[in-house]
Amino acid sequence: MRQARALPLSRRGLLAAGGALGLGALVTACGDNGGSGSGGDDGGGSWSFTDDRKKKISLDGRPQHIVAYIAAAAALYDFGIEKQITGVFGPTTLKNGKPDVQAGDFPVDQATSLGNTWGQFNVEKYASLSPDLLITNMYDPGALFYIPDDSKKKILQLAPSAAIATGRVSMLEPIKRYAALAEALGADLKAKKVTDAKARFEKAAETLRKTVKSHKIKVMACSASADLFYVSNPKINADLIYFSELGVDFVVPQKTDKGGYFESLSWENADKYDADVLFLDNRTATLQPKDLTSKPTWSKLAAVKAGQITPWSSEPRFSYAGAAPFVESLTKAIQDAKKVS
Repeated sequence: MRQARALPLSRRGLLAAGGALGLGALVTACGDNGGSGSGGDDGGGSWSFTDDRKKKISLDGRPQHIVAYIAAAAALYDFGIEKQITGVFGPTTLKNGKPDVQAGDFPVDQATSLGNTWGQFNVEKYASLSPDLLITNMYDPGALFYIPDDSKKKILQLAPSAAIATGRVSMLEPIKRYAALAEALGADLKAKKVTDAKARFEKAAETLRKTVKSHKIKVMACSASADLFYVSNPKINADLIYFSELGVDFVVPQKTDKGGYFESLSWENADKYDADVLFLDNRTATLQPKDLTSKPTWSKLAAVKAGQITPWSSEPRFSYAGAAPFVESLTKAIQDAKKVS
């Protein structure tokens, strides 16, 4: 869903930074969920964690120099990992230096950036950080998100990697897995910050469940680029799977692109599906309502005419703190919406 570059046929071209192809490094065989972690305090003793490729990472001590994809860093930060992340990659800061939306609450000035856009990953700078562990999302089996294909071999030789499955599973699964990874890294999941966030998330989820029973509203999760309009598949995207489980009625695209995450439509055909509310990708490289006024088909959409558009974090922050606000936002959009389709 993102644009600002040429669009690929495959899934996370959209979710990458603007639609560049590349699904990251294809490494070891794919995995379903599962895993474990252990380690001594302050890096002492042995440490291990089994990631979602079923790959066991074993180290002499708890990792103290972690490099992570920015959304992974943000999720771990929400769970209490605040000092060990020394490097990040992916959309971290805007041109004005302020944090990108995908950085969440992570203090971007505390970590070294290895690259802010798709395809950027400074291997030399990465090596200089003496990394103990590399962490990223895995939207497709075996694919390390945002690790460039042309340098993946060098990158993966420098430190062990951990991948958390973030596609084709309900959002609760990667949230639980990031919680488990954070705990293995030393986070206290009973800390008030964490338990308060979980309580807020659970309350928001239950409110959404109740809301959709009384408000029969059709929602379309979508993303906009200069040339294409993307309708996302609620059967593949982790957050949409979860919202569907709560009862949200999503538009289901009839003919998805390779990977199954979305159907790309020309702007001439952007009105293929009817919806009462647009759940619109809010990432920096995607086009927002103010950017779309020149698109005639956009302006003709019933939800647009009614002003029923709400932001969607199409690449979620897999933590309770990161997810709760978007559950609340979607709930309010459905509560306030009128049937227009």
